[in-house]
Amino acid sequence: MCGRYTQTSDVKTLQKRFSLKAAPASLEPRINLTPGQMAPIIALKNGNRMGLFKWGLSPKWAKDSSAGFKMINARAETVAEKPAYKKPFQSQRCLVPADGFYEWKKDPVRGKVPFRFTLREERPFAFAGLWDNSTFTIITTKPNDLVKTIHDRMPVILPEEFEEAWLNPKTSPDRLHAMLAPFDAAAMRHCEVTPLKKPAVDQMDLF
Repeated sequence: MCGRYTQTSDVKTLQKRFSLKAAPASLEPRINLTPGQMAPIIALKNGNRMGLFKWGLSPKWAKDSSAGFKMINARAETVAEKPAYKKPFQSQRCLVPADGFYEWKKDPVRGKVPFRFTLREERPFAFAGLWDNSTFTIITTKPNDLVKTIHDRMPVILPEEFEEAWLNPKTSPDRLHAMLAPFDAAAMRHCEVTPLKKPAVDQMDLF
């Protein structure tokens, strides 16, 4: 699963990177984004528009809003079938801007050791996401050769050339499913980081 990630780019950088037509006035750099927190997503509505949504999908029909904490990730293999994800997968897809994510490796002596994964150039990218009712989820897939040394799942990172099609409501289901593949391991890097503090602490000096 993907349970924490980073998004440290400012609005100007994201506007240029994702050709945004609308965006919040400002964004705080986040190096410890966790479920239940507000985070930027990008959806298509008369152009690419970015807004702040809550991480953890909670559909409009859900009776208990706390269900969102159980739906921070959607598995690529079943995303088109599960009731909570079926409609969003058809018509409410989004990009989730990020520049890194964390996974933990179990060590018999040290316990869980956190690693941060980024692109080699440390530039912004987008997870494949779904949104509903001002909430969102991140789609996960099987790991590439780099991530599988640490974990058995990874978030879907969309190649930049796939982002427009992912947002396009006319893209066929077959093409959408083809996009939900592990990102090229050769284009990524990872490094061990210091233990992450509690979610309330989200400062730039944690590394």
